[in-house]
Amino acid sequence: MLPNIYRLRQEKDIKALFARGKSVFDIVLGIKFKRNNFSHSRFAVVVGTKISKRAVIRNLIKRRLRAVLEKHLEDFRPGFDVIVLVKEGVTKCTFTDLESELLRLLERSDIKKPS
Repeated sequence: MLPNIYRLRQEKDIKALFARGKSVFDIVLGIKFKRNNFSHSRFAVVVGTKISKRAVIRNLIKRRLRAVLEKHLEDFRPGFDVIVLVKEGVTKCTFTDLESELLRLLERSDIKKPS
């Protein structure tokens, strides 16, 4: 489970990120990000009902993406707020597909340290 200090929870922070954050998108995932004044990065995962009407499916996708974030937590640069957005077609992706695409997005946005 992603530790609490790495979670982006407050509505005002999420709204500010949607309003003033930069965006990077790929095939089935996208991220919005901006700098924060913390010594660590914070993350949120958003899966809308457009992806699936079934909460079980949406929660599975969120759990998988949070697991990827937790697994690679030490690889991220500090001081970013990040929202992971999901696009249609994600329900057909495996865990490794999600992992590689999310890490590729985070590298493109310079949040993940180069490997």
